Amino acid sequence: MPASLVHKRRPPPAHWRAAVLRATVWAHRWLGVGLGLVMLVWCLSGFVMMYVDYPRLTAEERRLGLAPLDLSQPLADLSASLPAETPLAGFRLEMLGDRPVLRLQPVGGRGPRPGEQMRATPLLLDAVTGQSVAALTAEQVVTLANDAARRSGIAGRAEAAELIEADQWTVQNARRHQPLYKVPFNDAAGSVLYVAGASGERVQQTTRWERFWGWLGAVPHWLYPTLLRQQPVLWTQVVIWLSLAGCFLTLAGIIIGLVRLRRRDGSLSIPYRGLWRWHHVSGLVAGLLTLSWVASGLLSMNPWGLLDSEAGGQWRGRLAGTLTGVDAAHALALAPGLALPPDTVMLEAVPLGGRLHLTAVTRDGLIQRFDAGGRPAPLTEADISDAITTSSTRIAELTLLSEPDDYYYAHKGIVTLPVWRAILADAEATRLYIDAGSGALLRAFDAPARQFRWWQDGLHRLDFAWMRARPLWDLLVIPALAAVSLLCATGSWMGLRRLGLKRRRRRKPGGIQRTTILSNPP
Repeated sequence: MPASLVHKRRPPPAHWRAAVLRATVWAHRWLGVGLGLVMLVWCLSGFVMMYVDYPRLTAEERRLGLAPLDLSQPLADLSASLPAETPLAGFRLEMLGDRPVLRLQPVGGRGPRPGEQMRATPLLLDAVTGQSVAALTAEQVVTLANDAARRSGIAGRAEAAELIEADQWTVQNARRHQPLYKVPFNDAAGSVLYVAGASGERVQQTTRWERFWGWLGAVPHWLYPTLLRQQPVLWTQVVIWLSLAGCFLTLAGIIIGLVRLRRRDGSLSIPYRGLWRWHHVSGLVAGLLTLSWVASGLLSMNPWGLLDSEAGGQWRGRLAGTLTGVDAAHALALAPGLALPPDTVMLEAVPLGGRLHLTAVTRDGLIQRFDAGGRPAPLTEADISDAITTSSTRIAELTLLSEPDDYYYAHKGIVTLPVWRAILADAEATRLYIDAGSGALLRAFDAPARQFRWWQDGLHRLDFAWMRARPLWDLLVIPALAAVSLLCATGSWMGLRRLGLKRRRRRKPGGIQRTTILSNPP
């Protein structure tokens, strides 16, 4: 074909390219004045988040505070107080003061994060009388908190309980535990327990050290001030749109940095001095890393359901089947005759394959599993296979893990081991992780959940197997976070200085008068 007939796409005129670049520079400069400070706060709080997480009451802390299960009293027949067909997500028997109580977990709850499931608030029955337990008074809460503190090693006493709606450390789930009591202790650690008045359960526990680092770490990093976090929809939108703006700001900076790096003669040179040079160099070095961190932070909010996963909820229901009031009544009648291990603090229903099983949990976390007849029933590979395999579901691989893998692990802390890992032969290659002691489904990952793990956890925490070991991870992440912090700090400082210069010029006699600084390019 003659060259004259070949269509060639013409580049945009030089003045258009220059206009687009000027607009990009203007947007990057002024958007960075405020947003750069937000991103700097994210970076500095990220240093704290590397080592100190948001305060949480762990399963171990909760277990240590429970009293040994005392079933010496005759237990009630629940058929009169609990309708037989009442659907339940679960139930457990434990002590509340000197009385055994049955905590019933109704079907329902909030939607799961990929790989996990949130639980609903349980109901409470006195196991001796079969009647509902009335909401606790402040005096009763103080007594329960002191007993739990003594058993869990808190060296102090509480004198009073304060009724609260929410505070900084309960803002996420306070509504589910009303009335909620805050119980401060006079120990050296400044411990505070939070007790749900309706159930008597401890729902949060903090120390002065955790609260101090929480204010410097998780609260600013997650934009978690109480006033904002109490409005879930508003908080979600604020984080999403700030993250989107941060992505644009970073991408614009990368483009500008690359364009300004090249001279007209084609050679490469940094055309800045002083603070501008530091900003340019740090942007070239850490720009892509900054973009990946802001974008993965955006994905942590799962905006617009991009990585929605229902695997956890679906498979928990399929494996467990349906529990009813009949099962709860049967378990309560069965409990006194079980050969419970010494120091048992909890008896919990953990059905598998549609069949009821009970697990006794000791103070040290040891588990003894019983079948519906009250006989010891250690979990076997055949139990897992039978519970999962159906006419439409097959297992491609079933392995007992004694070490974490790429999906079942803890970035900080520990995970329950050993676990059974079942990889299914379905279109999603779903992974199920089942507690080897109790048979409870711990985590489930379908394709969206696995994508969430890599796009969010992998990128945001630089959480990859080859670099997860400490202190290698620290040696890689600290310099990277320092470079991004330098980028955000220099950009914010330059923007604030330029904003100050603009204002001073406006105040000079005869100066150019503008209605607003941001309405015209600088």
